[in-house]
Amino acid sequence: MASRIVAPYYPIIYVRGFAATMSEIEDTTADPYMGFNRGAAVLRQDYEKKPIRFIFESPLLRLMKDHQYSDAFHDGGDHYDAGTAPVRSIWVFRYYESVSQSLGTGQRVSIEQFAADLRRFILQVRQAVCGDDAQQRDAFKVYLVAHSMGGLVCRTYLQNTCRYGAPDAADNAALELTAKGAKAHYVDKVYTYGTPHGGIDLMGVNTPNLGSLDVLQLGNFNRDRMREYLRLSKDAAVNQLDGAFAPERLFCFVGSNYKDYDAFGGLSKYAAGPMSDGLVLMSNAVVQDAPRAVGWRSHSGPQGMVNSEAGYQNLRRFLFGQWRVTATLEVDSLPLARNVQDKKDAGADVKGSYYFDVSTQVRAGANYRLNERRVSQESALLETYDELTKQNKPVYLFTGYLLEQARLANDQALMFQIDLGIHVPAFQVDRKFWFDEYFDGFLYRETITFAVRAGTIRYGLASKNGLGEAPAKADLDLGKDGGRSLRIPLATAAGVLPGFAGALVLSVDPWNT
Repeated sequence: MASRIVAPYYPIIYVRGFAATMSEIEDTTADPYMGFNRGAAVLRQDYEKKPIRFIFESPLLRLMKDHQYSDAFHDGGDHYDAGTAPVRSIWVFRYYESVSQSLGTGQRVSIEQFAADLRRFILQVRQAVCGDDAQQRDAFKVYLVAHSMGGLVCRTYLQNTCRYGAPDAADNAALELTAKGAKAHYVDKVYTYGTPHGGIDLMGVNTPNLGSLDVLQLGNFNRDRMREYLRLSKDAAVNQLDGAFAPERLFCFVGSNYKDYDAFGGLSKYAAGPMSDGLVLMSNAVVQDAPRAVGWRSHSGPQGMVNSEAGYQNLRRFLFGQWRVTATLEVDSLPLARNVQDKKDAGADVKGSYYFDVSTQVRAGANYRLNERRVSQESALLETYDELTKQNKPVYLFTGYLLEQARLANDQALMFQIDLGIHVPAFQVDRKFWFDEYFDGFLYRETITFAVRAGTIRYGLASKNGLGEAPAKADLDLGKDGGRSLRIPLATAAGVLPGFAGALVLSVDPWNT
C-alpha cells in the first residue's frame, strides 16, 4: 500500500517547454524525463585560483536525495494499480507524445487540448496514489513544476480548463468537468522556470499569430492568442491569474544570462538582448503579484536555469520551506550631486534612473545565490528618480523561503544575507546627458546578515559589525498567523552627495503551515 499523504509532500508533475519542429518533438518524446534529469558541471575557482568542478546532479536526483522522492516510472511505464504509487513521486507529463509521429498521430493540437490532457494526467496520478480511499482523495494535491511554455499549459489548465471545461465537451464527464469547469483543480503550488507569462518579444516585436499558417505554433506566445487560451478579456494583461489561482502559490524563477543561450543558432539571444534569458525578457517571465527570484542562467542549455543549483534551491524552499521572506527597499531621499542639484534649483528638468544591485544567499555550505540581479550582468533593477522620489515607490527586491532541513548542523538560526548596492545614474538635464564631474559607480553598498529564530530576528551590517555577523536584535512588528516584519534604516554618511537614505523592509511569514 502506498504511503499516506502528509503536507507539504505531494506528488510533483513536471511539465516541459516548447518543441517547435517535428524533429524536436521526436527528440523530446525520446527523453524519459524531458530535461528534468539534466545536471551541470560548472567550473569554479578555489582560494588558489585553481579550477574545480561544481556538480549539480539535476532537479530529479536532488529531490530524490534531499527529500526522499522517487520517479514514477517502473516496468517501462508510469501505470500503477490503484492506490499503490508512492506519494513522494515525480511524474513527467509527456504531453508531446500525442503529437509525435512515433508515439502519436503526428498532428498538432492546441494548448487548450494540452491543458485538458493535463487534467486527465492529474486524475491518473490521483488514482495511482489514492485509489478509492476517500480520505486520501480529499487530501490529494500536486505540485506543478514547469519550464517555459509548460507554465502556460499549467495556467491554461487553471484559468481555462478548470473554469470552463474541456475544448471538446464530450470529454468533460471523463475529466470530472462540466461546462462550468471543475470543483477542484488539485494544484497546491506552481513553480515556473523561464515561462513567458507576458509573451515573447524579439527585437521589440511580440511573436506574431499567423493562424492556420503557423505550422510551428509560435503563436502560442502572441499576447492576443494567449488571451484566447487563458480566457482573458480583450486588452487584459496576459500575465495575470484572473482569480483562478492564488498568486502567492505560484513562483517565477527568472533567468538573466542571455549571453549563454545558443538555441536558434544563437540568434534569439541577440534579438532578446540584455534583461532576458536569451529568449524571454525578464519582465515577461513573471506573473502579477507572484513571488519571484532571478538567477544568472540562460533559458536552457548547459548554463540553463532548470539544471542550476539556484533554480533547485528556490524550488525546494518554495515547495517545502517553513518561512517566506519578502524584501523591499523604501527610499526616503536621494540627494543629488551638487552640480545637478544646482541645475534643478535653477529650473532645469532633471531626469535619472537608478540601478539597484541585489543578491541573496543562505549559509548552507554551497556557493550559489537564491536571487541575483547585478549591474555587471545587465540585470539590475531599474527605477527612475521620479518614481522613487515623487511617487514614493518602494522597490521590490525578492521573495525567498527558508528551509529548516537545509540548515547547517552547527547553526541555531536560519541565516541569510542580502548584498545591496545603489548605482549612480547618468543624469539628464534638459534632455541632455550631464557628465560634468560624473563618475560611474555605486553611491551606496551594504551587506546585511540575518539570523531568524523562533522568537527573534537578529541582523548586522557588514560595514559596522563585520561580514556574516548579526548581533542586533530587531524590533519586530507582529502580524497575523505568526508573521513578523522589521525595518532597518540604511543611509550614506551625512553630507555625502549624491546620497541615499531609506530602509530595508523585511517580512517573515510562516509558510506551509
